[in-house]
Amino acid sequence: MTLARLEHAVETGALALSEGAQVVLLEPSADADLGALAGSEVTVQQNFRPAYDLFEAMGYPVTTEARGPADIVHVTLPRSRELARGLLAQAELIAAGGLVIVDGAKTDGIDAILKFAKSKVSIDGQMSKAHGRIFWFNAANAFQECTLPDAAPVVSGWITQPGVFSADGPDAGSEALVEALPKSLKGRGADLGGGWGYLTRHLLDLPGVTHIDLVEADRRALDCAGLNLQDDRVTFHWADATTWGVAGSLDWVVMNPPFHTSRTPDVTLGQDFIRSAARLLKPKGTLVLVANRHLPYETTLASSFAQVQELDGDTRFKILQANQPRTSEKSGRAKRR
Repeated sequence: MTLARLEHAVETGALALSEGAQVVLLEPSADADLGALAGSEVTVQQNFRPAYDLFEAMGYPVTTEARGPADIVHVTLPRSRELARGLLAQAELIAAGGLVIVDGAKTDGIDAILKFAKSKVSIDGQMSKAHGRIFWFNAANAFQECTLPDAAPVVSGWITQPGVFSADGPDAGSEALVEALPKSLKGRGADLGGGWGYLTRHLLDLPGVTHIDLVEADRRALDCAGLNLQDDRVTFHWADATTWGVAGSLDWVVMNPPFHTSRTPDVTLGQDFIRSAARLLKPKGTLVLVANRHLPYETTLASSFAQVQELDGDTRFKILQANQPRTSEKSGRAKRR
């Protein structure tokens, strides 16, 4: 998603942005084109590491928690309703009487959040474009009860936070993977896309495991993992799992790879995770992963590893093991973060 709706609102004159305005962008997409904000002083809040790195490389000030004050705060609507409402509360606080702009796709619930906002404030303007909507209002003090809750235990006892993946407890795929984990895993390994730490916690129970690198791109989820895992054998990395790490440094990798960053499935994400695992593993290393049954990972596994087998599975999930990575890229060109 770009900022096409914001650009359209500005170009048509529906929304005016003052020259030199202090603008804070809350969680913009990695592919966002900020051309509509030329002439503004822009600060970006981003908790997803690949996007954080991209905006930083473009020269924008980037933080994981923007504080303001700002004249304008732009909220890119996330998939989570709780996080969306939490961002509204944060935006209102940062804007402190200024303008709050909310921008999102219909599939991410923009119409529902607009209806909710209308129950709290007077909407100054709105426009529809590119299968979504943008609306704006003057910040008051209407959303503070929506402030995103701190990380806290859920019913199952795990500490999570609204907005992270599987915030209500362990997802079924990870639970299936835990049941099928080979007891033979030993030495140093990584949990790629480790979320709030469910898989890592169970990997620590394996007798041969000496150290785990938990790699997670979502800063909020990683913070929860730090609360769930009080063990010196774990190192936490806020990083993109597809580029993290030193080639040929690990004995094993375990993962439940993502297959979307929006509501549209993208199998290339999981495929990139598999290639990264092959790069990270030693010549006799092992990858174990869970995937939805329909996802076409076998071709990527076969091209990246000498041996591939299905350990377990059902109609929903498959547990796959791959041994002996084929990659020869063991030069350490990617560094630990």
